[in-house]
Amino acid sequence: MNSGYDSKSCNALEKPFYKPIEAALRWCNLIAQEEVILRAVGEAVIPTPSMFPQWPCLRANAERILDAVLNGGLTYGRDGRSVVAGEQVAKARLTIRHADLKEWMQKYYPDQKPAFLFDEIEKATHTAINADTFRALQADRDALKARLEKATEVYRELKQDNDIITAERDSLRAIVEKMSAPSERAETTYLNVIGGLVELMLSQSPGGKAHSIFNSQGAIIAALLGYYEGKPGIAARTLEEKFAAGKRSLKSS
Repeated sequence: MNSGYDSKSCNALEKPFYKPIEAALRWCNLIAQEEVILRAVGEAVIPTPSMFPQWPCLRANAERILDAVLNGGLTYGRDGRSVVAGEQVAKARLTIRHADLKEWMQKYYPDQKPAFLFDEIEKATHTAINADTFRALQADRDALKARLEKATEVYRELKQDNDIITAERDSLRAIVEKMSAPSERAETTYLNVIGGLVELMLSQSPGGKAHSIFNSQGAIIAALLGYYEGKPGIAARTLEEKFAAGKRSLKSS
């Protein structure tokens, strides 16, 4: 068995050409009864009024096809070969090509989509949309699909670049924060220096001479604010906190 066989590559109901009754019974979806119908109709072109009363559309559709042939609305032929319009053809040999029948059906019965003439896509297509329009719409759809795929690819690339930039930013931020924040040892050193300076400025020599002109911590803070207020860290509350922390650091070291 050939596993690669494509059952959709052809239409089992389709023929290159049809006799009017063959087309009519397919139009009515009576393919399962084809043998019975053809045997009963015989050499006639269409069923008689008394034939197949259970399928009234069979004769009606056969009459539509024959009427189109007789009045120049449908190209016909002899045994599958097209003939010049008006040429006489024996009823038993009268045929209509598949392509001509489909074109006629699209033009005069656009609401009819019998399976032997139209595939599933054509049956689902609105009757106002012809083959050219359908192909144009399909081309537009394919173009939009290609643009969407391209846009998706660009978005993926941009997102990847953004993720890399974000990772680098976070890494740099961590490095800067690590550089900005002093280590515990450095913090202790700074506090010891601050505490030592404050204590020194407020203390006296063994002989009772003051080491500075400042006689209180408040005086030191006032002087710093007088000279450097507005500089980072030079604020009364901050200075009080750092001076106090410096004194504690000296005592605990």
